[in-house]
Amino acid sequence: MPRTLRARKSLPNYASIVGIEDDANEAGPSTLPLDDSSGSDFTPETETKSRKSQGVDVDEGGELSDEELPEVLATAPSRVKSRGRVRKGKGPISVVKSTIPKPTTLSGNFRRQMYILPTPSVHHRHRAVPLYSVPGRVERLVSRPNLFSTSEVVLTNNFTMNATIIDRLNKAWGYNVGSGPMWELVEDRGWFKEAQGLMESERNRRPKVHENVSVPNGWTFLDAEEGSTYLPTDDILTEEGNFRPPPPIPCYFGPFGSQTARTTRMLSAFKMADFFPNSSAHVFNAGAPVWGIDWCPLHPETRRENGYRYCLAVGPLPSPSHSPEIGIRVQRPSKACIQIWSFGSDAGYESASTGRKGNTNGASEPDSGRMRCDLVICIDCGPAYELKWCPLPSPSAQTAYAGPRKLGLLAGTFEDGSFAIFAIPDPKDVVPLNHDYNEPLYIRLPEPVLRIEMGETCCWSIDWANSEVVAIGMTNGSIGVYDVGSALKQVDNTSSLPITSLLPTQYINVHQAAIRTLAWIRAPTNDRLGEPRFDEDPMILGSGGNDGVVCLTNIRSGHGSVMNRTRELDVINSMSYSPYGGGPVTIDHDDAVKAYSASPKMLGRGHMLVEPQGPVWTISASDLHPQLAVGAADGTCTTTNLLRSTRRGGSVPFFAHKIYQLDYNRNTKEFRMLEQFLPKETQDRGAANNPNNVKLKNAANDERGTGVWPREVGVQRVVWNSGNGLAAAGMLASATGSGLCRVDVLSGRWLKERSVKMPYGGIENIRLEADSVVDDIDADSDEGSSS
Repeated sequence: MPRTLRARKSLPNYASIVGIEDDANEAGPSTLPLDDSSGSDFTPETETKSRKSQGVDVDEGGELSDEELPEVLATAPSRVKSRGRVRKGKGPISVVKSTIPKPTTLSGNFRRQMYILPTPSVHHRHRAVPLYSVPGRVERLVSRPNLFSTSEVVLTNNFTMNATIIDRLNKAWGYNVGSGPMWELVEDRGWFKEAQGLMESERNRRPKVHENVSVPNGWTFLDAEEGSTYLPTDDILTEEGNFRPPPPIPCYFGPFGSQTARTTRMLSAFKMADFFPNSSAHVFNAGAPVWGIDWCPLHPETRRENGYRYCLAVGPLPSPSHSPEIGIRVQRPSKACIQIWSFGSDAGYESASTGRKGNTNGASEPDSGRMRCDLVICIDCGPAYELKWCPLPSPSAQTAYAGPRKLGLLAGTFEDGSFAIFAIPDPKDVVPLNHDYNEPLYIRLPEPVLRIEMGETCCWSIDWANSEVVAIGMTNGSIGVYDVGSALKQVDNTSSLPITSLLPTQYINVHQAAIRTLAWIRAPTNDRLGEPRFDEDPMILGSGGNDGVVCLTNIRSGHGSVMNRTRELDVINSMSYSPYGGGPVTIDHDDAVKAYSASPKMLGRGHMLVEPQGPVWTISASDLHPQLAVGAADGTCTTTNLLRSTRRGGSVPFFAHKIYQLDYNRNTKEFRMLEQFLPKETQDRGAANNPNNVKLKNAANDERGTGVWPREVGVQRVVWNSGNGLAAAGMLASATGSGLCRVDVLSGRWLKERSVKMPYGGIENIRLEADSVVDDIDADSDEGSSS
């Protein structure tokens, strides 16, 4: 029997039900006019509504969109259904079409959005914007400085004196194509609320602090045998069941193709001038992978008394195979050490050993200096995860209590889960008579001056806002802000007990995983009139965690704001604030290093700086110059310029300078350190990924390499010397996973160095010091302005 289908019934016409004219011949969705009014008789009729009733598209801001300026070609009926469409039926015909074509590039007219900044072209890079204006003048160098003598300085107009100086200094720094800073342009742009009077001289900008704190009682000397138990060890046990001392590290140094093998034992150092005649670098062996390294800031008077000897704190791990676990604390006592290395002139070390005073007023010949381990601080709180000196000089007062004077206050996070501040004794005050200066002193500090511990989490990362406020990143994703200045002021003698009851002023949950890095945005707050308040603490804090999120937190609001989130949820290992860049510098997608702006009109916007071939371990920016240092897992230490040209294709290339690269042979267990690389121009990833640009795409793929590197070659820490005056601005310290550390003294180079072509004809014209100012920069016309 054939199948019978159900009879078709016509669907109800919902338009006729609600009283709308039947438009059966017209396709498309229903166009029921909606009444957006509130129903109040007092609601004014806006011009925007009348324009919409005529079929004219209006932008969100109430203005006509440049893309859709209409032209009515015929008389409009009482109701226009849609533009560009002809209605079939009775009545006059109306057509509305745009007479302005849509732009194909960003350089044309476009709709303004809250989350997109207007850019003149895809190759445009916004210039750095200062976050605040500094009153008064600043110091600058008169001639090329000598690291180990007094440098001549003069007062000049500071960076924020006016818009012209801002523009000229930004452009002048962009002409630096060297690996380090230009000594003519270096300027201290760091800000601390402790500054006294006019911030013209370094003595006023960076005064002495915490002079009342002295080295506490209980410190003792240890002999070499007893002190060796606190030093790093090898992973192999002896017949007695003790760990062997770490073996010397074999490494090849020198020019590529003619390198020489050299073994470096623990706590020894040598000059790279032995392999490169003009090199000013030094290499030393800390004995194990180093996670904490920082320069000690010294007051100008202290530097002169010490013979211009710079001190470096180094925190190695207990052994090469030691792997810290996040959130797992060890029980005290857990033996570890902090090494205090010094970098000074050869004449200064010889005078210290012979007792004769060296010359610090000038040097007739260039002195490459010498590295030496002066102190080994023996501690019982486990190895340091991070070490940072108090950013301002903190020596002991001249009328301090009996005992050795302190070199400074050193803060760190340790494997026992604590944050601690140690008063480090001055090496020259604890050296006994007839001591061999080629061997370090072993001093045991049983307790710190201040210790902070949390019962539910561990301290992981730190950053000083100034000498009084410190932020601590926890392994549970929280940030604790502590006023350590008020606690340290209560220390009145050397017998004071460690401070352990300090509570945080703010405790904010920001991340969903451990906080790996912190960076204060060291900019003053503003009053109700918009003037900066230089006597208050900074309030904005940048953070990066193991959750792959970068946040900016206003500690007054109590919550963080996400600034960037990596697609692969990469670990944000490092972040650094640059006063020259006007914001934080951190890690972006695919191991790229990106600079962000913290200025209100460019908040969160930034640009890519450099792309190492491996994951980024560490980033360091300086208060004295815009050169950025980057350490990566592929064994490279790289520097680049934050204030380079704002447009691609100009006369100034985008250079990334590879200072050195460490390699490791797994078969022979030997290292190789390569250096003196040619500068490399950074490629635009967007252009390299363009399928039509085959040449750049193939070059980018060749440069990426294998993606697998031994853990021993990773450059885990880099740090610029920002607290020892303008002369030391080019000093860069770096530490690797092998235990080999390095100190480089870098300098910049003008683009047209052979003709001694300085922009604007000289530093006097750049800073508007001269009576007759030169306006010609000899630069490209497309360099742009300061904003």
